[in-house]
Amino acid sequence: MTKKIMVVDDTAFMRSVLKNMIVEEFAYTVIEASTGQEAFEKYKLERPDLITMDITMPEVDGIAALKLIKKFDPQAKVMMCSAMGQKAMVIEALQFGAVDFIVKPFQKDKIINTIRNQMSK
Repeated sequence: MTKKIMVVDDTAFMRSVLKNMIVEEFAYTVIEASTGQEAFEKYKLERPDLITMDITMPEVDGIAALKLIKKFDPQAKVMMCSAMGQKAMVIEALQFGAVDFIVKPFQKDKIINTIRNQMSK
């Protein structure tokens, strides 16, 4: 069975960049969501193996979505994505169960290695 990764970001360009990296490197199925609420709804249906979650999004932000997903499934693997200068939010996300974080702008090698590491656990 093909592994699935959900890419959550309110910017279509960022979702596209991550999706292309993941498909090119791993050939995993990629599910996209543009809000935290959409991510939660899709998580319940799709049960992806890993989620990359932007922190800053309208309506339901990444931290709130992380909390919803972890409450629904404590085993969910959520990797937060943040811009430089959001250190406090990253720490908060880790306290609520995020497995890792990657910093924007993305470095391809860091993303690939982080995904490989999380998917092997």
